[in-house]
Amino acid sequence: MKKIAIIGGGIIGMTAAAYLDPEKFQVTIFDEGVGQATGASAGIISPWLSKRRNKKWYQLAKDGARFYEKLVADFDLDQSIYQQSGTLIIRPEDSLKKLEEFAQEKKLEANEIGEISLLSPEETKREVPLLREQASLKISGGGRLDGLNYLKKMEEVAKEKGSQIIKERANLAEDDGKLVVTSETKREVFDYLILTPGPHLKDLLAPLNYQVDIRPQKGQLLVYQTALGDSDKWPVVVLDGEADLIPFPQGKIILGATHENDGGWDLQATEEAYLQLTSYAKQFLDQKLAPQLLDSPHKSRVGTRAYTSDFAPFFSPLSDNPKIIAASGLGSSGLTTGPFMGYKIACYCNSGQWDETNNSYQKEITNYIKRDID
Repeated sequence: MKKIAIIGGGIIGMTAAAYLDPEKFQVTIFDEGVGQATGASAGIISPWLSKRRNKKWYQLAKDGARFYEKLVADFDLDQSIYQQSGTLIIRPEDSLKKLEEFAQEKKLEANEIGEISLLSPEETKREVPLLREQASLKISGGGRLDGLNYLKKMEEVAKEKGSQIIKERANLAEDDGKLVVTSETKREVFDYLILTPGPHLKDLLAPLNYQVDIRPQKGQLLVYQTALGDSDKWPVVVLDGEADLIPFPQGKIILGATHENDGGWDLQATEEAYLQLTSYAKQFLDQKLAPQLLDSPHKSRVGTRAYTSDFAPFFSPLSDNPKIIAASGLGSSGLTTGPFMGYKIACYCNSGQWDETNNSYQKEITNYIKRDID
């Protein structure tokens, strides 16, 4: 049996662990658990109408959204983790018709979008009573994921399959060509490495003389516990701008998230982010009901995303060492693309063969990771 180390227990790493063959691999997961983007996140699985022009990214996001059907079936994900809730998209009324036409075009190659409906202001409010009356576009295939609950579930699955989880920071070294992982309490040689530590990938690979195009981005969101009892029936709401409104069962409502390129590794919740998100959301809410949300007790979640200079993710064996697989750069689309990437990495390890279709999702790995040659 081969030994495989996963460094980084976020959405990619934990999904890979859940899909690795326990008869082929003895799996050890290293995760410090500080600043993890997935654990701080909740998001919308609805990539089809994105404004991003990167065709490779769109193919990855589209297939990532489709993958949720398999993921839910394989691990029995309940509604506290994932729900196909539908998506409401709020835009100026005069632009919604064009958006509907665009959605119909996308549906030709992505039938999982589901039903596409233009809603009147009154219909929008019936869908989400917290909103003021305003026109919207509804897509029935959209969903929402709670990243923290997803990780808890995947950790249970990994442990049931025999994975060892070490809550410590890991470092890499090479010893006579062997791959060595060290932490506070462990030093061990592994046959394979899956590196999924988000923006820490740059520092992790530095001792092996690799240069990595990756940087941190701070994200904050607000978690409200309200008395709005019907929230489990509401679709997620993509507001006209940066923030989203994500309802969960039992009155839990999430608002966010920020994209702070200058936030670095800071994990402190800020008053500035709170004011930014709440003041932005107010313009879309029913002013009589808004206090039930914005004045409710809330908690902040803060995490650090990873993004590349071209804002595109990657997952691949390194060009000069097929036993090291690296994945990062998910940015704010991690909940959509991350599980699919983890699954594809596990498939590579289980079969020993790299699926060439994976190349349609990304540029060559050498665009992001290069080794210095003395």
